Amino acid sequence: MYRFLLTPRWWGINVFVLLAIPVCIFMGSWQLSRFEDRVDSHQQQEHRAADAKAAAARPVTQLLPVDQNTSGRSATATGHYDTGHQMLVPGRKLGERTGFYVLTMLRTDGGRALPVVRGWLPGDADSKAATAKVPAPPGGKVTVTGALQASESQGTQGVQTGGGLPQGQLGMISAASLVNIVPYDVYDAWITVSDAQAPLKAVPPAAAEGSGLDLKAFQNLGYTGEWFVFAGFVIFMWFRLFRRESEAARDAALGIPTDELGGPAGGPGAPTPGSDLPPSGPDTAPEGESAGAGEAKITSRS
Repeated sequence: MYRFLLTPRWWGINVFVLLAIPVCIFMGSWQLSRFEDRVDSHQQQEHRAADAKAAAARPVTQLLPVDQNTSGRSATATGHYDTGHQMLVPGRKLGERTGFYVLTMLRTDGGRALPVVRGWLPGDADSKAATAKVPAPPGGKVTVTGALQASESQGTQGVQTGGGLPQGQLGMISAASLVNIVPYDVYDAWITVSDAQAPLKAVPPAAAEGSGLDLKAFQNLGYTGEWFVFAGFVIFMWFRLFRRESEAARDAALGIPTDELGGPAGGPGAPTPGSDLPPSGPDTAPEGESAGAGEAKITSRS
């Protein structure tokens, strides 16, 4: 009854199942490992952030380039603020409120400039009433201390890459976006000061990209479930096809006709048992009896 498993059709089905199930399990396990790596990275980032707060500030040049180990570390830089290149970064949230960052370029003693987010203010960066509250940066030589941050990218929350911003506003804090605005070299990093000048509020440092439990992390967890569901679906379909073929083979062994799909040949228009017998009834008498009755009628009339 199970000889159908040796047919070329079922050889193909079996090979597909034997290949598909390991692939689905491998892909699901890989996605799960990606999620676990992000969880571990998130925990390590929290420990590093706690250690960074307790550690002494170091010169920014000693912490570059910014990576997951140096992101959020306390850094210092000495120089003077370039008051001619102070910019507002609109559409940034602090808690549940929307406002803008106040970014000022710090010309360091080394000659390069460091973008410094001096703080955050609520309101619209296009509003004169809101921008009038921005305090002027300190004059003369200053030493700035704050959390080191990597340059923003298009995937960073809050960035605006569409352009069309008014002069004096910046959509993304990065060396690539500042190189065409300021006439000097810029560090590929920025810092957010820990003690903001009133009425500015200090901007807390963000976790390093790829180290937090963001949407991508939970996408990995969702993909894990999808791959395991695919593996279960393949097994389910194999058993369903196997059951239908085995039932068709059993019906054929009992002499029950089956259709091309392996089911009983009893669809619409199919003959039912006994339908090939001649009909019976008063109006459907056998041919001989009908002839005899006709001759009797002719005789009686004559």
